[in-house]
Amino acid sequence: MPEIRPITDLRDTNTISELCHTKKEPVFITKNGYGDLVVMSIETYEDLLEERATDYAIAEAAEEYKAGAPLIDAKSALKKLRRRHGA
Repeated sequence: MPEIRPITDLRDTNTISELCHTKKEPVFITKNGYGDLVVMSIETYEDLLEERATDYAIAEAAEEYKAGAPLIDAKSALKKLRRRHGA
């Protein structure tokens, strides 16, 4: 369930910070009863960016597949990566 707080709660920055770190999700801030801001911890923001990048890569691969790009066998792809990166 999303955490929704009025903008006046931002006066107590320590409480908002604790809430963001404890819940590990965005806190929605309202102003005059309407959505105004979203506040989150840096860790949550970085996780969100990483998830977005993964989703983007998957969508890009799906588009390449639809366009007829050749599929690569997972074993040969991993072998190639290991050779390239010395693992």
